[in-house]
Amino acid sequence: MKLFKCQHCQLLLFFENRACGRCGHTLGYIPDKNELSALQPAGGIEWTALAVPGRFKFCDNIVYDACNWLLPADTHETLCTACRHNRTVPDISDATNLENWRKMEFAKHRLFYTLLRLHLPLSNRTDDPKHGLAFDFLADSSQGDEKILTGHDEGLITLALTEADDAERESRRTAMHEPYRALLGHFRHEIGHYYWDRLVDDQQKNAKFRALFGDERENYSEALKRHYEKGSPPNWQQNFVSAYATSHPWEDYAETWAHYLHIVDSLETSRAFGLEVHPAITANQELHTDVTIDPYRAKTAQQLVDIWIPLTYAMNAMNRSMGLHDIYPFVLTPAVVTKLSFIHSLVHEFALEAQAAA
Repeated sequence: MKLFKCQHCQLLLFFENRACGRCGHTLGYIPDKNELSALQPAGGIEWTALAVPGRFKFCDNIVYDACNWLLPADTHETLCTACRHNRTVPDISDATNLENWRKMEFAKHRLFYTLLRLHLPLSNRTDDPKHGLAFDFLADSSQGDEKILTGHDEGLITLALTEADDAERESRRTAMHEPYRALLGHFRHEIGHYYWDRLVDDQQKNAKFRALFGDERENYSEALKRHYEKGSPPNWQQNFVSAYATSHPWEDYAETWAHYLHIVDSLETSRAFGLEVHPAITANQELHTDVTIDPYRAKTAQQLVDIWIPLTYAMNAMNRSMGLHDIYPFVLTPAVVTKLSFIHSLVHEFALEAQAAA
């Protein structure tokens, strides 16, 4: 993600900030301009932005402190481009539900930042009932007889609200032997299933997909049952980015898609901070990288990976210095990089086709 600063006092800001900690200006994100802007009241619900001309209003979810995105003041819409995809939100009269939903929204808005930067299709169910994307944020039954499972079904992504509880998520991470489990990771994985439907599911692309990931026509339920009963095959690390990716070709694709988004967003952040990695490994070998490339304009996935791998060594070392788990506990083998290249090509082919159509 890019770095933002207050246009009034130049203080460094984070994407989720609602107000500048130095000068106190109210802040709002303008998705069309990719700007987090300091604001001035303009009467009623309207604001003027210091970053760009025009008048704006906040998404209605600002009242729950669940969104800081802006819309043009003259639009009839009341929800921002990210919140318009919400089909179901939990009972927010419950304070725990409200706090967990806020955490979910913070992660979802970071997801949408990347999807918008990649120019991927983002129709909602109102504009496109057949192909639109929607989210259900659901809490477990109060009687404890119904456990919500996170998943995707033909454009509808269900998020189990309990995943926003740090202790519960860590418990599940340990129980399922997962080296990484995060809210943003859930969103990136599930949106991968959605974009399989939108970008892959045709005869020509299916053939390429099956050559890399396997035949998705394999019975999905039986594949998952086998995975949970028998685990991953020996030496799975040679061809898959995670153990869960071995369960079914759809899951392999979704896991690889999530990693592509991890890489792109993290490299943009690293570039914004001007990060360089130059440790001397041996007298004749160095592990080095300068994050100067715009990851959204990279010509190949290999370009991204060549920068990413040295950076992950540094990030993991920093986490270990703080006594934490590795921030990126994965290995990108040549087979996985080939799968990432497939996803990179899909994303950029769509962007070019969309520009040509426009």
